Amino acid sequence: MVDEYQDTNELQFKLLELLASEHNNLCVVGDDDQSIYGWRGANIRNILEFASIFANTKTVKLETNYRSKKEILDAANLLIEHNSSRLGKKLISHKGEGGSIKIIHSIDEGNEAKSIAVEIKSLIEKGVNARDIAVLYRINALSRSLEEGFTKERLSYKLIGGIRFYERSEIKDIISYLRILTNLNDDFSLIRIINKPKRGIGKTSIDKLQNLSLKNNCSIFSLYKNHRDLISQELGKKADFSIGELFENLISLQEEIKDGKLADLLDILENKIKLKAYYQSLPDGYERVLNIDEFYGFFQESILLNPDLQLEELLNDISLQSDQDNITNDAISIMSIHAAKGLEFEYVYVIGLEEEFFPLLGDDCNIEEERRLGYVAITRAKSHLSLCYSDSRFYKGKRKLCKKADF
Repeated sequence: MVDEYQDTNELQFKLLELLASEHNNLCVVGDDDQSIYGWRGANIRNILEFASIFANTKTVKLETNYRSKKEILDAANLLIEHNSSRLGKKLISHKGEGGSIKIIHSIDEGNEAKSIAVEIKSLIEKGVNARDIAVLYRINALSRSLEEGFTKERLSYKLIGGIRFYERSEIKDIISYLRILTNLNDDFSLIRIINKPKRGIGKTSIDKLQNLSLKNNCSIFSLYKNHRDLISQELGKKADFSIGELFENLISLQEEIKDGKLADLLDILENKIKLKAYYQSLPDGYERVLNIDEFYGFFQESILLNPDLQLEELLNDISLQSDQDNITNDAISIMSIHAAKGLEFEYVYVIGLEEEFFPLLGDDCNIEEERRLGYVAITRAKSHLSLCYSDSRFYKGKRKLCKKADF
């Protein structure tokens, strides 16, 4: 017996075919409408073509749904019927009617987060348990505005299957660069980014630098300024050159801030440091770059709203947003739709329902898999579903006008 058969890949199918070839003694359980892992090798044809591959197959359709109210299932059925590559079924609610579906239209991601946070706060005040509420998204980078909105309303939340926005490695790196620009003697931040991107300054060199600074009772930057010869002697010319180049770039960036060019800071930082290119080269580079773009957008938006904003003020605001109190069990769940598979909640909010965000469009886009993702998102809701879209979002460092999803 094989469960979640719709998620099997080609190799797993070949193995099962071999094991069952003699006696045809194979039972599989799956839902083709929930096949959402094509990006990691799952082949939906394994379940669609099962009956034609294995002789004398008996198919049993389980169409009664014990989770969701009729209104929720009607929406899920309506969406998935647009797919042509499916076995075909229609979910019927065991619970009957009484559910609700509503559309939340916002002007931008900040307004969206605030609207959802205020509504959820009201639900909790009326007695709804926070653990019965979830917010789902297609792209992980969309969690930033949600986290900010929930923190402002003092709502406890937990990020399921992921890392909080400001705890993500690439975001912590950018913040470390910005912290150094406010204080070149910040060794804690410097050590984090001294070899990001790769500069040929390994752990041994870093240990030697820290020992030298301790021995001379000064920061690493002071060591560079006043005892450059010691760095060269201890680390060698290559590491000495890399450290020198890094500090010269940081000093140059610091001058930009003094000249009041905070709005251009991240563009200049990117040109000099090339963090995005570094993260783009990693296996999960696509998601990481989306997170960086989201942060850059937040940075630019903050300056547009407050042209006199100082970098120290912005960093303090970020610290307040990321220092949420310890999470209790009674917390709102925030997660990607992929992470939500198999879970259920009384209240579900699906955000980012705009073309290019959800459905995700592009050369590698599979619109039928995007619909299956939508189907999974909708069917996480037991009784109440809110579908949310915005007129614009910051995307890849720019404000982008959005079109409501039509899939």
